[in-house]
Amino acid sequence: MTSVNRRAMLGTLGAAAASASVGWTLPAAAGTGGGDRPNPAARPVAPVNAEVAAAHSAAYKTLPQVVVGVDVEELMTIHTAADVEAMRPRLVAQVWKSTGVLPTGRPEVQRGVGTPAELPAFEGVRRYDRLTVRMPFGLYSTVFVLEPRRRTHRRVAFYHNGHGEPLDVMQRTAQGLLDHGYVVLLFAMPFYHWNPTTLQDPNDPTVIQKPSHNDLGLWESAKFSPLAFFLEPLAVAMNHVQAVYRPSSVQMVGLSGGGWATTVYPALDPRITRSYPTAGSLPFFVRPGSPKPSPTRGDWEQRQDMQPGFYGVADFPDIYALGSVGPHRRQMQILNRFDECCFNGVGHRSYEAAVRQRIAVIGGGDGAGGHWELLEDATHGEHQISPFALSVILWDLDTNCAHLP
Repeated sequence: MTSVNRRAMLGTLGAAAASASVGWTLPAAAGTGGGDRPNPAARPVAPVNAEVAAAHSAAYKTLPQVVVGVDVEELMTIHTAADVEAMRPRLVAQVWKSTGVLPTGRPEVQRGVGTPAELPAFEGVRRYDRLTVRMPFGLYSTVFVLEPRRRTHRRVAFYHNGHGEPLDVMQRTAQGLLDHGYVVLLFAMPFYHWNPTTLQDPNDPTVIQKPSHNDLGLWESAKFSPLAFFLEPLAVAMNHVQAVYRPSSVQMVGLSGGGWATTVYPALDPRITRSYPTAGSLPFFVRPGSPKPSPTRGDWEQRQDMQPGFYGVADFPDIYALGSVGPHRRQMQILNRFDECCFNGVGHRSYEAAVRQRIAVIGGGDGAGGHWELLEDATHGEHQISPFALSVILWDLDTNCAHLP
């Protein structure tokens, strides 16, 4: 998904320079130029990047034929808040087959580990902690906790970097959250970044395998789903956060595979109050229409043919509802129109209005019972959370969390 050119560009792209080129600015960090709880007067906006648009075909600008005539209102099976409460445990049971509920365990904790060598440099960090979440078949996941030097509220943010996406994208996003006073937890998918790449054989624990995600079906059984490898670290880290920080809210941001996790995990756990999945999913009917690659199938964990039990319960429009409905819950799906990797084009326009309307009706219409929207980012041609998208995320958090301690 990455390239040397993209890494170089992202490594040199400054938020200030990028914002100046399209006429928007990042929201002020918490505690600067307007008090500890800034409330920007206007949401950031940006025009379509004309140079990037000119380099792409009409397929990036017009609805694909495969979405024409699809009735998204009929596709969604969630109509009420009661439907949400009925569907969520069914999905949870598909992930944690042996218990049928979210994990209740806590991670191993190492406090004050110094600056981890696995991470890029961050500014304004008071302390780094390392969490270890141990799972079946000898797999474990590492989660880093970054506490800001200046905390102006009790809010926490998860950032998920997916399938080893460039560290500078993670750095830019997490730094923005730190600057706004959030305790930040950093996650990566199994086998990527700082997580181990090996797993015990499903039939013989003395044999060590080095699988890819596409091999994980071999570990599936009546009592275990490998989807837990992706989602259990989030649940166990959440238990730690709730016990240690007692946050007023927990937000989640993720890119690519991390965008998938930021879509699916809030659907399972309403303790995530605001979520911003980026370049992470499309409903299954839209995927064949993505210009590059076509079809955009997604990885093992994202595919309906690989996960018939999980996605047999809910397609993504319902999963979006599960991640959005509830008191003061919000989700903003971010898709890059000219994304060089996946989930690109404008096929999302076929479901955006129907999903937004359905969730607004369920939530009561004023946003207090849930809100969902989609941000189409056409400012660039990369697979990233762009400086513009980050400015909208931070604005949205500042605006809609200002009432929280």
